[in-house]
This record gives sequence, C-alpha cells and structure tokens, in this order.
Amino acid sequence: MAITKLKQTPRDRGRSSLAAVLVAIGITTALTAALYIRVSLGENHDNRDAMPVSVTPFVITKSYTRDLPFLGLVRARRSTDVGFEVPGQLAELLVTEGSVVRAGDTLGRLDTSQLTNRRSVAAANSRRVHSELELARLKSQRQKDLSVSGAVSEESYDETRLTAKALTAQLAAVTAELDGIDIELAKSELLAPYNGVVAARFVNQGAVVNPGAAVLRLVASEGREAHIGVAVEHAPLLVTGESYSLKLRDQTVPAGLRSVRPDVDPATLTTTAVFELPAGIDALDGEPVSLLLSETVTATGGWLPVSALIEGERGIWNIYRITQDEGTTVTAREIVEVLEIRGGQVFVRGTLGDGDYVISDGLHRIAAGTPVIAKGL
Repeated sequence: MAITKLKQTPRDRGRSSLAAVLVAIGITTALTAALYIRVSLGENHDNRDAMPVSVTPFVITKSYTRDLPFLGLVRARRSTDVGFEVPGQLAELLVTEGSVVRAGDTLGRLDTSQLTNRRSVAAANSRRVHSELELARLKSQRQKDLSVSGAVSEESYDETRLTAKALTAQLAAVTAELDGIDIELAKSELLAPYNGVVAARFVNQGAVVNPGAAVLRLVASEGREAHIGVAVEHAPLLVTGESYSLKLRDQTVPAGLRSVRPDVDPATLTTTAVFELPAGIDALDGEPVSLLLSETVTATGGWLPVSALIEGERGIWNIYRITQDEGTTVTAREIVEVLEIRGGQVFVRGTLGDGDYVISDGLHRIAAGTPVIAKGL
C-alpha cells in the first residue's frame, strides 16, 4: 500500500505556530497562579506557626573583668635528701617509701665493726697511758721531796717531771681519739631531722655509701607552700602579705603571699610567687595549684550566653535579635565580635544596641526574617 505524503502550505504552518504560542502562554499563566497561591499559603502558614523562642536583653557596658589563671605546684616547706656524714657499708635501712617518721627516729645504720674495734684499741691505750701517768706523777712527787735534801739529782727529777707531762699530753690525745670514734659511731646512725614522710629510697642494704651521698628523700609532713609562675606584666598586681584565692583540686583555698622572686624563669618567662597554704591542708608535694587574678578591661560591649552565637562566614560570629516588621515579631541577623569567654557566657561587641533582645537558644530552627514569639517579654 502506498503512503501519500501531503505537502504543508504556509498557511498551515502559521496556524501551528500560533497554537504553540497560545499553549506556552497558558502554561506560564498556570504556573504563575500556582506560585502565587503557594506563597500566599506559605505566608499564612508562617503566621500560624510563629516559633516560641527565649530571649535575653543585651546591656552595654564600658568595661568587663577578665579572669587571669596562673598555674603552679604545691611544695613542701622542707624537702631533703638525707645521707650519712661518714663512709661505710649500709647495715640496715629501717624505713621504706611512704614511711612516716618523727624527728630523731633512726632511719638506718652503717656497719660499725671496724669502729668498734678501733675504739677498743683506743680505750686500752687510754688505760695504759693513764697508768703510766699515775706512776710518773708518784715518782715525780717523791723525787721532788728528795731533791730538796740532795738525795736525788735535779736532772733525775726533771726527767721524771717532764715524763709525767708527756704522758698527760698522750692521754689527752688518746681521749680525743676516743671522742672522735664515738662521734663516728653516733653518725653511723641516720636520724630523721624533722617530722616527715619518706618520699624516695636511693640505696639498699649492703651498699657502700660515701659521706653526703643521698640515701633517702624526706618530705616534711607539716607546712605547704604554693609556687606559682606569674606573667611579668601581671606581677605588679600582687601585694606581699595580702591573701589570695588559690584553686586546689575542687576547692578554693585562701593563701597569703609571702614573696615574689626578683628573677624570671628562662624556660617559662615568668616570675615565681610563693604563697603560704593554711596549716593542716591536705596537699601533696608537687600537686598542681592555680592562682585566680582578675583585671578590668576597658571595652564597650555586653554579655550574652554562648548558645546565642551562630558561626558565620570567615570566622565571623552572628546573633539573632528580634524586631518588629509590620506588627509581626521577626528575627534579624547581627554581627558580633567575641572578646572574652567565661564559662557559658561571652562578652561581645558589634552592631547590637543597648536594650536589644537577643534569641538565646534554638537557633538551628531559625533564619533571618522568621516570625517568632518571644517568651519573657
């Protein structure tokens, strides 16, 4: 079957173009009407669903107080590496790390067998010299009486008399040797110089120790200080003799400032302030402690809760304040600069006016121009 192809005339082509234009106009009109109806319904929906929000007033001040925390350590008033003053082998060590000792308690002893033997020899010499001296004195006395009558020569008398003097000097030397051995025996016992706790033990029984070598580290159990590094520019804020608040663990402790060192630590570039902690405080040597100072900063702005901030572009912070638009309460975006953060509060300055109300929470549901119901107004 043959298909006959009809040739379209110019008149037919014109009618087709007109129909296409009319269809396009109809579609555009329908879309415009639908969009208008949608916007109208949306506005009515927004008016019906204005969100309740919490607001806070923004109060402008000319300055604010900045907290200045400085860190330090608790130090025992006395902490000493103790050791023997004489050499010897450590015979026994009576304490270990953590032992509580009182002043005068024996901490350890050296082997004194050699000293004891030396003392026995010196004591025997002392007795011998004492006997010889007694005999020489008796002979000297007899010869003195006989020399008067000429029965004994002057030379014999002088010899006996000087022998007694020599023996007297020898007895003094032996007595001094005995005293020195007794001192060494006494120093062979290591005694606690004050009440404290053994913090470290450096040697064990059987070790040979030299004079002055550290055997134990003793930390005083009474008296605690706080050594806190303070920035040089803030050191003039401290007054010797005044009381300050220190933060120790979870408590605030009053402490008097005893002194501020006149030098700067090259590692931290701070100077050290020494505070006296109250008697009987439960603080360990080396425990962290902090000093809380404050300074007044001149700046115009106000405090807001952190929850009022919205992160903007390029690190800029924004907030939403509420305003009136044709009788409707809506939101407006403002730019602020954060100057200080303290807990859940921030000190900001920016385009806010004194007395403006700022939305303090629920910001993830809000955009600029959103109708809201402000609670608390």
